[in-house]
Amino acid sequence: MSPQPQAAVGAPLSRVDGRLKVTGRAKYAADHKPDGPDGVVHAVVVDSGIARGRITGIDTGAAEAEPGVLKVIHHRNAPTLPYGPNPGSLNLPGQRLRVFQDDQVHFHGQPVAVVVATTLEAAQHAASLVKLDYAVEPSETDLAEAPATGDPVTYTRGDAEAALQSADVRLEMTYRPARNHHNAMELHATVAQWDGDRLTLWDKTQWVQSPRAELAANFGIPAANIRVVSPFVGGAFGNAARAWPHLTVAALAARETGHPVKLVLTRRQLYSGVGYRPAYEYKVRLGSDRRGQLSAMTHELRGETSRYERFSERGVLAPGQMLYTTPHVSQTYRTVALDVNTPTPMRGPGYSTAAFPIESAMDELAHELGIDPIELRRRNEPENDQASGRPFSTRRLRECYTVGAREFGWSRRDPRPRSTRDGDRLIGTGMATAVYDTLRAPGQAGVRLDADGTAVIESSTSDMGPGTYTSMTQVAADALGLTVRNVTFRLGDTNMPTAPLHGGSLTMASVGSIVQDGCDKVRQQAIRLAVEDEDSPLSGADPDTVVVRGGRLHLKDDPARGETYRRLLARNDLTRLEAMGSWTPGQSRSSMYAYGAVFAEVAVDARLGLVRVRRMLGVFDAGRIISPKLADSQAIGAMVGGIGMALLEHTVTDHRDGRIVNANLADYLVPVNADVTGLKAIYVEGRDDEADPLGVKGLGEVVVVGVAPAIANAVFHATGRRVRDLPITAESLL
Repeated sequence: MSPQPQAAVGAPLSRVDGRLKVTGRAKYAADHKPDGPDGVVHAVVVDSGIARGRITGIDTGAAEAEPGVLKVIHHRNAPTLPYGPNPGSLNLPGQRLRVFQDDQVHFHGQPVAVVVATTLEAAQHAASLVKLDYAVEPSETDLAEAPATGDPVTYTRGDAEAALQSADVRLEMTYRPARNHHNAMELHATVAQWDGDRLTLWDKTQWVQSPRAELAANFGIPAANIRVVSPFVGGAFGNAARAWPHLTVAALAARETGHPVKLVLTRRQLYSGVGYRPAYEYKVRLGSDRRGQLSAMTHELRGETSRYERFSERGVLAPGQMLYTTPHVSQTYRTVALDVNTPTPMRGPGYSTAAFPIESAMDELAHELGIDPIELRRRNEPENDQASGRPFSTRRLRECYTVGAREFGWSRRDPRPRSTRDGDRLIGTGMATAVYDTLRAPGQAGVRLDADGTAVIESSTSDMGPGTYTSMTQVAADALGLTVRNVTFRLGDTNMPTAPLHGGSLTMASVGSIVQDGCDKVRQQAIRLAVEDEDSPLSGADPDTVVVRGGRLHLKDDPARGETYRRLLARNDLTRLEAMGSWTPGQSRSSMYAYGAVFAEVAVDARLGLVRVRRMLGVFDAGRIISPKLADSQAIGAMVGGIGMALLEHTVTDHRDGRIVNANLADYLVPVNADVTGLKAIYVEGRDDEADPLGVKGLGEVVVVGVAPAIANAVFHATGRRVRDLPITAESLL
């Protein structure tokens, strides 16, 4: 079959939903107002004030006496909920938090009651009047002090200990990346409404199937009785991929009061309510010869998790197994159970954590041997995936190094630390490698071509910011041969065909392939209809020679012979053509990853130790780029996030009671305009047709992975001081 003309894919289109967002007409979770005579009432969560113990007393009298308060729900008056197994959840070992089911407190900030009132102000004030007494138990909230728990995850290749002993050069370092919180602009919010035993949720989520499955299990009702709607998400970075306890609180409050309930977590509550990137202690030992050829590398990790669930990250081990040619590798990953809430994936999960110690260690080795950091990486570039033995589907990492070095001006770099100054500022440059798994998942999308020549595509995927609405519209437009303005893509509703989780950089590869399949089917239906229609100009033509452009079917080699969708459907008395798109990734014999090389230049005030990123370049091998403008948005946004990870972001916990003392955007620092300048991304050309029909590899995760270590390496080059704890603060450089 003749390939379709590509007019939309690859074009730098503006977001199709952009006007709705900038005019305020896009409805986020808290903007929804359920139909009904009484309107929505408001719920405010009351949090625990201790890290571990039992609730021995609760006084709600003053709260319940406040005007407008409908009910205060807590463990002494809440109904018992089934909390059945949930196969659709993250399936973490342990037991998920069961709100208001007992008197146990597992972490500071745990929901222990909810106030429901006719106004938000009444609910907030009444919540402040709820009095709690506790029997406090000893708690552990410090990763550095607590022992590891459970059996470690291990990986071994060769004999790392023996290889280290015989290595010409041996280095041993310990790195400590801090806990990070997602801090998306949109607060987590849920509006819950019951109609008999049927529940509708308007929720902030990256996967509408997740809250549906969670609440079906928690309330013991069929999943088919629950509808979840989430057309817009104001950022998430991973923390909306799971259904958190506040959803159950909102649904319970709605059922107990008989009113639709709106529950919006405060910014402070996000720090204990929806997960975070866990802190790690990561010890690296490496050995090499004098030419920098790695012989051995060991990785010893300790990562925080909650005590009631065991969270671990598969991705934190992957780079150490496959990124460089290393015959002897040993890894031990232990989780440390603390009296904290459960962590969750955060952009570049696992990989961005591992990249900091591994890429810093490679920079330390390059300095020790007097070898250029890029050249050291080239010397250790593998020919295949040493962890699996599989060939790489595509790996254009060498090209990323070459393009990045040329565009960044790496050759002008004086390798000596503290060798370059600009007045009182020490100037340094550094680089790091990025890698992320190419994930894919099955799903479905409904495609409808209407008689007026317009199309509607629906799939229950999400869009937390990367531009799913736009990229799917581009794929559909080209597959159907329509202009972008004649295609409407809808998402974020469990009433739509099932789609996979919106995360892990799998949406473009997965949902994009699903959309293309459905649109191909509809286009082929139309072509068959035309060639079999005696009244069509295409009657009797070979279907394989027909393409569609601008809503008009025609012969590829004779554009004058053809007709429009509109004429074809009207003549055949059809109001529409429909198909269900689907795609399931097959078993691959190759190792599939996206790659990148990140370059950073920093200026460090020689007297004050303040670090500023002056410019940054990322060069990425992410397969085919569907939308360059969206890609730049992802890459630049990730660089901003990486600046935060490297220089600003960390959670401060008062270990006396488990309180997070900087649980706000005044004290938990994130990059602002003054911190961000000179960011640029380049994408090397190429497809990965083994990964999926579109040839994409995913971009949203890999673009953050190498940013923090590139900055850390630049800080060393500027100052001569190696900082192994994140974030790099002025105190660590003075």
